[in-house]
Amino acid sequence: MISIDSAEFAAWQTRVDDVWQDRSLTDDERTERIDALAEELGSDHPVALFERAGARDSAGQEDAAEPLYRAALAAGLDPRRRTRAVIQLASTIRNLGKIDEALALLAAEHDLTRDGELHDEASAFYALALASAGQPTDALAVALTALAPHLELYRRSVTGYAAELREAPRD
Repeated sequence: MISIDSAEFAAWQTRVDDVWQDRSLTDDERTERIDALAEELGSDHPVALFERAGARDSAGQEDAAEPLYRAALAAGLDPRRRTRAVIQLASTIRNLGKIDEALALLAAEHDLTRDGELHDEASAFYALALASAGQPTDALAVALTALAPHLELYRRSVTGYAAELREAPRD
């Protein structure tokens, strides 16, 4: 792994962000550019692995993205990127049919991020995984609970309805 200072890393991240924002690129071009930038950090750098995974995931190459997400998580990411990697990995493996594992990852991340950064994002993907697992009532409860704090009106009502959904008897 190549060592760079924080200013160099920030400049590198800006270049990566520019690639992500360039809508003129094809999926293959985006992946190639992300790979070239990732090599600047080294093939085993956790952020490089994360960005390479995301490029493949975005291009619909879930089979190629999954091991890169796992490697990035194993290599150690900062807390925000770790949460993003867990969400993205779980979404990827949900699409690959590994719904139980996706649910477990997202349930843990949903709890871990409660009252913190990226909780709404974890909630959204947790709700999707619950729906994929055939638990639409639980999915709706998670989604409504995440939405309620953002409502100008009916916050208390929506929060109450979400609680009722969670407490309702299941068949």
